Amino acid sequence: MHNYFKIILPFLFALTLFVGCKGNGGSADGETSDSTQVVVEEPRHIEYGVDVTDLDEVQGKVANGQIITSLLRNLGANKTAITQAAFIPDSIFDVRRMRAGQRYSAYYTQDSVPQLVYLVYQHSVTDFIVFHFEDSLHVEQFTKPTTVKTRQGEFIVETSLWNAIIDADMNMTLALQLSDIYAWTVDFFGLQKGDRFRVYYDELFVDTVSIGISKIHAACYTRGEKDIYAVFYENDDVSGYWDLEGNNVKKAFLKAPLSFSRISSKFTYARKHPIYKTVRPHTGVDYAAPMGTPVMAIGDGVVTFKGYKGGGGHTVKIKHNSTYTSAYLHLSKYGKGIAEGVRVTQGQVIGYVGSSGSSTGPHLDFRIWKNGTPIDPLKMESPPTEPIPANARTEFDSVKTIMVKILNEELGIRNEE
Repeated sequence: MHNYFKIILPFLFALTLFVGCKGNGGSADGETSDSTQVVVEEPRHIEYGVDVTDLDEVQGKVANGQIITSLLRNLGANKTAITQAAFIPDSIFDVRRMRAGQRYSAYYTQDSVPQLVYLVYQHSVTDFIVFHFEDSLHVEQFTKPTTVKTRQGEFIVETSLWNAIIDADMNMTLALQLSDIYAWTVDFFGLQKGDRFRVYYDELFVDTVSIGISKIHAACYTRGEKDIYAVFYENDDVSGYWDLEGNNVKKAFLKAPLSFSRISSKFTYARKHPIYKTVRPHTGVDYAAPMGTPVMAIGDGVVTFKGYKGGGGHTVKIKHNSTYTSAYLHLSKYGKGIAEGVRVTQGQVIGYVGSSGSSTGPHLDFRIWKNGTPIDPLKMESPPTEPIPANARTEFDSVKTIMVKILNEELGIRNEE
């Protein structure tokens, strides 16, 4: 009997292990299997920093004359929340500045009687105000993140600067920024067919929507065989755009006293006057522009005349230095603080486009004298300003070389997808 147990006990022990393994998901060949079901949760849908996974969205726009309390009432907010909304701190959201036409999204529960949970008011392209209605009213700001894409582009003028940018499928903000960069070197009112711009820049996006240009790294304007480069460079002492020789693209005088318009007539000594119908010298440039368009001083100087001057109407005259004097005619009114003897700075508003004096419509008659002799403003060579400092020249040359190479590469090579 003793020997019998010595033989049978190992067999029973092995059988117990085998059955135990089978009961715990084991198998005869040693593999394991797990019958436990794994539940995989669906990803949550987060919008504007809140969970809207199980909510229904209703979109709309603020109606004319609608205020925050009436909007909340229409959306079904409770009376307590509507009352509290009138006391939201201005530092979070100034309810008095809610504008008609602004978009909003309201989120509701999926119950038989839907309850308003969140309201998201679009304050701007990136900024939103989020109203929480779970318990008492809670309001917070939410800013959508922006992404930067570095792009290289080119456009050629056929009819106008605007159409050229549209045809190239580029952001319209480029027109404004390029006109600011080249305000001293390029006459944007006299662009010709075939003029070409190449530009290397950073474009800002919210989601997939472009919201503007954050920075232009370098640009090149070409007319015929002439290239005018503008390369951005900055260090602790200087910041701005420079040409390939290290000269500041900013000059003593702006190319034009207006930001954007069109030239209706150019410099000539034989122009038939639109009112008197006689041929008279017209020693200036007429810029057709809407009434009230700001007129800027092309450079620093001292006002030597402010007043009504015959056919020129309301006029401002500025002496810039011992060589150059400029005048601005047919103004509707003068800039703040403009008076004879007052010193003005480049870009300062000295008046507004009008039709005073002998004029057939709103425009600016702009004139320049050099050493007392009228000259064509469009052909004036502006005196240079300070070049790149000598101690920054080596670093600038390195930046310049890289930027020129990028601008001269085939389009699309540098564009980030």
